[in-house]
Amino acid sequence: MKSTVNKSGAGPSASTKGSTEKVRENGIKGWADEDKPREKLKTKGKAALSDVELIAILLRSGTRAHTVVDVSRQLLLKADNNLVNLSKLNLAEMKKIPGIGETKALTILAALELGMRCRIHEIPINKDVRSSSDAFELIYPQVAHCAYEQFWVLYLNRANRKLSVHCISQGGLDSTVVDPKRIFKIALEENAAGIILCHNHPSGNLQPSDSDIRLTEKIKHSGEFLDIKVLDHLIVGDEKYYSFADEGKL
Repeated sequence: MKSTVNKSGAGPSASTKGSTEKVRENGIKGWADEDKPREKLKTKGKAALSDVELIAILLRSGTRAHTVVDVSRQLLLKADNNLVNLSKLNLAEMKKIPGIGETKALTILAALELGMRCRIHEIPINKDVRSSSDAFELIYPQVAHCAYEQFWVLYLNRANRKLSVHCISQGGLDSTVVDPKRIFKIALEENAAGIILCHNHPSGNLQPSDSDIRLTEKIKHSGEFLDIKVLDHLIVGDEKYYSFADEGKL
């Protein structure tokens, strides 16, 4: 009996079917249990998993041609294998990766945001700020994921205890407009005795620009008239910072 040939192309050819079956055989289902991300998480704990494996669990599935781990690896490569960079990707950028649709991209973004909020909640509400590193610990979670420049202010009482943290302005890739009147309006409303300025450099370059220096001086002199001291100005990059106070610029 002769085999039937599907001339319309509706349905896999023998070669396509064989290729697909081969991919399925090589997929995660064919892996040893201890190598599957979910099984590994259950038996060995979260610390035993790589970033790629953790992301794979969130993605849940891959494509016909690539396992979920392969898709996860491609996503992380797009972020230069850096989770901070990954948190800066937007929805459209994530969806460019084959195998990642809107639902998967939103899942990743939500998980990264939860991680950042967890870091914020680990910090005591009324933490004393005694150094630039204390200020960095308080502010970094707010700006770590920002792909654009933002300007924040940390407000302190007379005991150098945190009152609040406010975003004053948001800008572009390399600048943002800051209105000192807004900074001091909030300071007066909260009866702050001191403030710490902070803005991020998405490029990762921590060196202050001439405009950064001029703005710091302007805000510092404005604060002197109101008896509100500018204690520091931090420029934040990826897990690092530049302190005007530590460098003797205040």
